[in-house]
Amino acid sequence: MTTSKKRAAAGALAVALCVAGLSTAQAEVTDYEFQLLQTDVKQGNAAIVDVRLVDKRTGSLVADAVIFATRIDMAPDGMETMTAPIEVLPSTEPGVYRFKANLVMAGGWRLSLGAKIQGETGTLESKLVLKATP
Repeated sequence: MTTSKKRAAAGALAVALCVAGLSTAQAEVTDYEFQLLQTDVKQGNAAIVDVRLVDKRTGSLVADAVIFATRIDMAPDGMETMTAPIEVLPSTEPGVYRFKANLVMAGGWRLSLGAKIQGETGTLESKLVLKATP
């Protein structure tokens, strides 16, 4: 093989490796989701709502997300303006996020979350529906 053919082959190989590197799948915030640990929660002033953050590609739990937006309202029952106080509690295990809410009425409640995931760009937004039971 001549020197020019070797250089051409080496160049083609370099281009192929670069293209392969660019096409490697990168995670996106759409690869993650919040899931309720329980869909029925006891109604009351100190109702505890647990959610886990899951990497949908692997099924593994994701710890250390930064929850920066929380809201709970009765939109599932047609009362979106009926909101309740909610606070973030310390996690009991990695990948599980806890909230305490004042669920004053039995019925459907929507938990809206906004989070940043370490190492990912963009914001994960999620709306989960649960039921407060007497």
